Amino acid sequence: MVQTLCVPCYNRCRYCLLRWDGRCVGADYERSQTYAGRFFDWIRKERPEIQFHFSFGYSMDHPRLPEALGFMRRIGSVFAEMLQMDGVGFRDETALAAWLGEIRQAGVKHLNFTFYGPEAYHDRFAARQGDFAYMVRMIDCALKIGFEISARIPLTHENAGNAAALVSLLREHGVENIRCFIPHAEGRGISLEAVRFSQRDYEGLPEEVRGLINARVYMSEAAWLKNGFAPMEKRLLLLSLTPENIGRLEKQDFAETMAEMEAPDEAYYGALPSMEELAALYGDPQNTRWYSQRDLLHHYQRRYIAEKGLALYDVTDERQTGSRRY
Repeated sequence: MVQTLCVPCYNRCRYCLLRWDGRCVGADYERSQTYAGRFFDWIRKERPEIQFHFSFGYSMDHPRLPEALGFMRRIGSVFAEMLQMDGVGFRDETALAAWLGEIRQAGVKHLNFTFYGPEAYHDRFAARQGDFAYMVRMIDCALKIGFEISARIPLTHENAGNAAALVSLLREHGVENIRCFIPHAEGRGISLEAVRFSQRDYEGLPEEVRGLINARVYMSEAAWLKNGFAPMEKRLLLLSLTPENIGRLEKQDFAETMAEMEAPDEAYYGALPSMEELAALYGDPQNTRWYSQRDLLHHYQRRYIAEKGLALYDVTDERQTGSRRY
């Protein structure tokens, strides 16, 4: 994955993975796209077994979105057909219909929205007054244009009691594809640890909402320790383009860049015990709070790094060049 964090987001969500603070840190988009196109052509020729993706952030509200989507289509990216619609700028009815129409004509088929709870709670969580109502308006408009729509709801102890009402409202607006998930503790997500979803919260949900959670991906720590962990056999290498590094990277051989991306991943995981070893050290078989396997691994890794006083480059910080194992 090659990314440039060059497009502003209009939200300041409490669990922002990228810790958005109002300042774009990515390299110029046009320059980044040109670089990514050259990297894609090299991958296709020299390393065809590797998948290649390109992304921009902090939101999808690119000033020339149809052009950017055209590049996504050229490299075969799933992002050419599906957009995450959180944090885009407010538009009136006419401008919204025109913008969504352009996106549809550009080949996008599916729009995804994230709702954090009922209207007042959602707006506080996203740190933007009117965000909830605007997303509902976007959904209504997008359905008329012919988009497929899906919605995600991150569940915490704070909002679990309102999940059923939120699901009902979304269904009233024609959203059938709804999924609930347990938010991560990466980036600003660490601030949600005090309200992490638990087994008691799960048991308090109506059956319909329980069915929207993938219980193979999210479960309590106690359940993970009992059921065991899935092997992590793949990795995603992330190259984050910035004004500081793009000039050097443009001149560098792509094979050298690949090696430069692999080295910190191998150093980071080479310095840490396996998931099973970390679980033996830190696992709490009485803990009923819910995690994904990745989030639980990070929970253990943070403890180990702190206890051992390790000074490791954080490959899990997705604002910078790093990696994700899965």
